[in-house]
Amino acid sequence: MSEYSVRSKDQSMRVTTRAGQAGTEHDRKVPEIDLLSPLKIRSVTFRNRIAVSPMCQYSAQDGFANDWHLVHLGSRAVGGAALVVVEATAVTADGRITPGDLGIWKDEHIEPLARIARFVHTQGAVAGIQLAHAGRKASCEVPWKGGEGLLTTEAGGWSVVGPSAIPFAETSPVPRPLGEAEIDTIVTAFETGARRALAAGFKVIEIHAAHGYLLHEFLSPISNQRTDLYGGSMENRMRFLLRVAERLRGLIPEEMPLFVRISATDWVEGGWDLEQSVELAIRLKGLGVDLIDVSSGGTVPYARIPVAKGYQVPFARRIREGADIRTGAVGLITEPHFADEIVTGGDANLVFIAREMLREPYWAAKAQQTLGEEPAWPIQYGYAVKRRAK
Repeated sequence: MSEYSVRSKDQSMRVTTRAGQAGTEHDRKVPEIDLLSPLKIRSVTFRNRIAVSPMCQYSAQDGFANDWHLVHLGSRAVGGAALVVVEATAVTADGRITPGDLGIWKDEHIEPLARIARFVHTQGAVAGIQLAHAGRKASCEVPWKGGEGLLTTEAGGWSVVGPSAIPFAETSPVPRPLGEAEIDTIVTAFETGARRALAAGFKVIEIHAAHGYLLHEFLSPISNQRTDLYGGSMENRMRFLLRVAERLRGLIPEEMPLFVRISATDWVEGGWDLEQSVELAIRLKGLGVDLIDVSSGGTVPYARIPVAKGYQVPFARRIREGADIRTGAVGLITEPHFADEIVTGGDANLVFIAREMLREPYWAAKAQQTLGEEPAWPIQYGYAVKRRAK
């Protein structure tokens, strides 16, 4: 990656102080590129390498963003993150995971989302949005009421679709296989959703092709047993996602980044795996995708996932190196020094923080302090935080 070309194999360093002091014992060696370095992708500059991962809040009604979403996402922008990504936002009503999911399937959804984007931008962060379709994992109850349990029609549920008539779990509904014309309709729904995202003022769009949702379902041979143009060979299984990516890249402005979140592996033998992910990333880069947000799992409930600190980071590095594309790392990244090492070591270009951002909205500001830089508090907080006690 050209971004890391300034660094030699021995991790060449420059001597500096993050707070700007010079010539004191506080000076320390800092890598040329680290967690707090700005990152430019196309015409968008991120003030550091810290991103708020898209996290479903299940708090919308009929897809509409509300005050909860504004405060939840706005507080992370206030807290110093460079990129704040709105949760999985359904491009069709039946593409929601639960009735509480955000939506972008009608024009009326634009303004509540625009309110969020505007506020995030006033705080110096970049507002992004993840466009999604839940596929066979749709029509579920919200997590605190049972999660993966199917919603009945009487309770507001709906029928689910997928690549093949294979349920997610034994107790899950059998999805209706999508016809080719219906696939065309969903591709158009992603495009229309992207148009609305542009109208709302978002500066980054991410396509959700991970965690066992519709686009990932088509990628994985576990959930996709079709025999038409969208099944069988890897080329066919990639076709749906590649069509969506190509359509969105042709729609959004040249200066705007396009990300794709994938599950690098299903963690199941015979499923989607890392080497297929590298090949997919190569194809996505060729279509103008700028960054692969690397997660894993979600295709089946019985996968044995070795969850541990940074367990998905090696996937981000393999894809970055194998496809020569920017990557984002996510998954049990909680400590600033570890996040810094991910960037300085060349594992990924961005670090997506999820649950730790729920625990600590000001994680990015505290990471600045931990790594020796003066935290960039908003002016409303900074005058008090920095003021010395008399």
